Amino acid sequence: MFKGNNKDMARTPEPNSPDSLNRIVEGTTVEGEIKSESNIRIDGKVKGTIVTKGRLVVGATGVIDGEVVCKDADIEGVINGQIRVSGLLSLKETSKFNGDIVTNKLNIQTGALISGGVS
Repeated sequence: MFKGNNKDMARTPEPNSPDSLNRIVEGTTVEGEIKSESNIRIDGKVKGTIVTKGRLVVGATGVIDGEVVCKDADIEGVINGQIRVSGLLSLKETSKFNGDIVTNKLNIQTGALISGGVS
């Protein structure tokens, strides 16, 4: 009835594509270590370490207490700890960062708060 290759229909998205997104939603708290090959969005709370080969997005309600290692990051919420970004770190106007930043490129919007070192 339908012609086509079943392998094409079952194809999984690339790890860093927009279709491949891990989410910690508002009202959720995670403690421990998170490792991912793909993108992560945090709107809840994470206490621990986040390591991703993709993009990290921390929404306005997101809070991270711990260490972050990622390719790129867009921060609207709060991070308390160290962040290491191999690409671009964007701190939006609502972001609050307490800790050390190590990044290749940094974009800071007016209103973003930083308390710590930048290298």
